[in-house]
Amino acid sequence: MKNKSNQIEYAIVDIETTGGSAHNGRITEVAILIHDGEKVIDRYETLINPGRSIPYSITMLTGIDNETVANAPYFEEVAYTIHSLLKNRIFVAHNVNFDYSFLKNQLEATGYPFATKKLCTVRLSRKLKPGFPSYSLGVLCERLGIPIENRHRAMGDAAATTILFSQLLEWDDQELIPRMLKKDSKEQQLPANLPKEEFEKIPEQSGVYYFHDQAGKILYIGKAVNLKKRVFSHFTGHNAGARRQSFLQSIYSISFEICATELICLLYECSEIKHYWPPFNRALKKYEASFAIYTYTDINGYKRLVAGKVRPNQLALQKYYREWDAVNDLLKSIEKHDVDIRLCNFGQQADSFDVASNPKLKNKELPDVEIHNQKIEQIREDLHSERKTYAILDKGRTNQELSCIWIEKGEFYGMGYIDRNSDLNSLEEIKESLTPHKANHYMMHLVETFVEKYPEKQVKIEEGNFKFISSFINQ
Repeated sequence: MKNKSNQIEYAIVDIETTGGSAHNGRITEVAILIHDGEKVIDRYETLINPGRSIPYSITMLTGIDNETVANAPYFEEVAYTIHSLLKNRIFVAHNVNFDYSFLKNQLEATGYPFATKKLCTVRLSRKLKPGFPSYSLGVLCERLGIPIENRHRAMGDAAATTILFSQLLEWDDQELIPRMLKKDSKEQQLPANLPKEEFEKIPEQSGVYYFHDQAGKILYIGKAVNLKKRVFSHFTGHNAGARRQSFLQSIYSISFEICATELICLLYECSEIKHYWPPFNRALKKYEASFAIYTYTDINGYKRLVAGKVRPNQLALQKYYREWDAVNDLLKSIEKHDVDIRLCNFGQQADSFDVASNPKLKNKELPDVEIHNQKIEQIREDLHSERKTYAILDKGRTNQELSCIWIEKGEFYGMGYIDRNSDLNSLEEIKESLTPHKANHYMMHLVETFVEKYPEKQVKIEEGNFKFISSFINQ
């Protein structure tokens, strides 16, 4: 496609930097070629003194070291020239968001507001020349017979990108580039390796979404009330942090699971993150309960009650987010069952219960082991009996189904959807129709909080309730 307007000009850019983050790294070299849609009409290149040491790994890649840039200008000395070359032109680069975010960050830091339309030669190449195993600049140049000199230097890469872009202009007989440059097009904000079709298939419904790398591995899992809107928000803005840039460059596809309610979205996201532990998700450890009440048997045969930090191999009677909540419940159990406080431990709060110096207890004999242990077993049974079996019945993804979350004796069992026309003959069949999920304490916390707010959606699971549940499903 030949450029039909002499007013449209392209600034084809490549930069070298001290690292992958525009916030922490700096530009060391810039090359800009101005293209009028038919030929190069101007070119500019300069080394830049980043004002900091260049990492050895960068020197090994680019050949640019501290000595190379020692007498080069600082960015603020060339910012006016760079801004003048880029202003009012289409910004073109291979993986455009990386170069654009670096230059935008440093231009604005020196007082030059910067915003212009972008074109990514990775995205264009994928659309106009599909089927290549990779769309890195090196692979494309090799496959298309484009000469590339001084690889990983700004002008060498920019010159090769310019030849590639010229060929893409010629191949664009479907007017793809003008469509990509329209104001309402989101094309250039998508990650370079993510086909637009992948984004367009995402519905505006609630659910859980997955970002995948080239091999299909899950990189990130998130939830959303509006899947399309939330997914797109990951690609907006110009955060040039190295982690985000690596994240965006790694995204090749998106999948999703529609969920009927916000609670199922939250639970499904937690369960899937716990199952896959994607590299770009922040671990949900901060949501895990850190404290618990548990028991152990001491050398003298006494079963001791402990309120303290969760231990990996210790079966907890109850878990808590705050240590004091565990201590408070332990004190209530001690008082209710008249347990000798000397046979209990209060973790980091032990100093508040210095029973050793209590004159009333100091010389008192310890209780009979058997009687004491019976009391501990009663506390265990009390805590266990408080764990109810129930379901949360709510709207489905369509009017023909209900969503169901199943809690078994205080533990999260699973969730799923029940067809209103299904022929279920028992509570066990309802349970078996659901998908089991490995859960954590945070998921139960979400469920319990929901039930407190919407008690009418909780249905106790007991045989006498089957007809009621069945009628509820089929209404």
